[in-house]
Amino acid sequence: MSASKIVLSILRMCISVLIFLLVVFAVLKLSGRAYDLGYRVYTEKPMEALPGRDKVVEVSKDMSAAELGTLLEEKGLVRDASLFWIQMKLSAYSDKVKPGLYTLNTAQGYREMLQVMAAEESEEDEDGEQVAQ
Repeated sequence: MSASKIVLSILRMCISVLIFLLVVFAVLKLSGRAYDLGYRVYTEKPMEALPGRDKVVEVSKDMSAAELGTLLEEKGLVRDASLFWIQMKLSAYSDKVKPGLYTLNTAQGYREMLQVMAAEESEEDEDGEQVAQ
């Protein structure tokens, strides 16, 4: 075997090992990020501790979940609009958010905000008390 063939085979082996290590590193990095995202979907804490601050949010009829997440992030009610979108899509309130004007609090979690925005409309009875429909 000539010296050039030996050098080429060693070089090929080094490149193969390097590519393998890069793939392993990428898989580890991506799996760590996927775990972090999955963990945050179910454990994300509210923006502030009680009593928090009230923020008024207007949800329009044609607003998508992504747009709602962006609006809540701009108002300081959630940390990450994309994370809120995932939380909403995985929740029981995915298609139940109704248009309207809502007062949300920075101490509320995403579930509580979605419950408020998906609540049934109510009317007042003769005594002025709220009655759910």
